[in-house]
Amino acid sequence: MDDIEKIREKKMKEMMEKMTKKEPVLDKPVEVNEENFREVLSNNSLVVMDCWAPWCAPCRMIAPIIDELAKEYAGKVVFAKLNTDENPKVAAQFYITAIPTLLIFKDGKLVDQMVGAHPKQNIVAKINQYM
Repeated sequence: MDDIEKIREKKMKEMMEKMTKKEPVLDKPVEVNEENFREVLSNNSLVVMDCWAPWCAPCRMIAPIIDELAKEYAGKVVFAKLNTDENPKVAAQFYITAIPTLLIFKDGKLVDQMVGAHPKQNIVAKINQYM
């Protein structure tokens, strides 16, 4: 009986550690590529994906906004960045023909998008619709 009790206590301790262990909160955008794209969507309920390219001036204009929002919405929304030049299959899958494009995913499904460089308040208003 002592052995069974020890095993039970060990299992309870492991379960408690699992339950109290917190996942790290993402407070900056995650780099997404063709390999981890589906994983990011399936592991997070609300994802805002910034589709961009290094040569794109409007993309560089909204990058600091995306960084700010990632901090402000940490733990609630995951922000991701997809370089469309390096990941053309994903870009083609969502018919990205202009950048920057923000794709908004809720529970792994595309629910909205914003094309062009939008001001922060417009992006916030759009995100808040899905929270």
